[in-house]
Amino acid sequence: MTLARKKQRHPCSMFVDLFMTSGEKMSLLSFFRTLVGLYVAVFALIASASEPNPLSVHVLDLQTGKPSPGIRVDLERKLAAGNWEAIGSALTDEQGRVRALVPASAMSQWVAGEYRVIFRTGEFYARTKQPTFFPEIPVVIQVQDTHQHYHVPLLLSPFGYSTYRGN
Repeated sequence: MTLARKKQRHPCSMFVDLFMTSGEKMSLLSFFRTLVGLYVAVFALIASASEPNPLSVHVLDLQTGKPSPGIRVDLERKLAAGNWEAIGSALTDEQGRVRALVPASAMSQWVAGEYRVIFRTGEFYARTKQPTFFPEIPVVIQVQDTHQHYHVPLLLSPFGYSTYRGN
């Protein structure tokens, strides 16, 4: 003997049947479709925002042993003619970092070649009312693989600096 199994309905479906007309049910379905569409769009936006930026910098003040917030850092790309083209600019954060120096709008310009990272240290020292020997520190880097991440730390004091390729 086989028993016919009664189809189980979701508890909410009874509420929908009692209180909603068929037109309202379609509106509700349309609403949920829109909600799912928004969810997919937001997820895609988050995924694209999590793409790693190819260039970051970090500035540490050797005199105080602390990060250097508020230093303007400019990025330029060397053109075939030998002149420099501005690509982006940012300020170091409270930790002395710029985590994404290449703006999203300039990612298509990130190609193999020479780039110049210019740390505008004179502005920083003027705000802190300290003299400096280096009003700006240009660091020219060679990008060979655009899929790699490049990190340029700067160890800074009013009368000297050091830099290297970080990771």
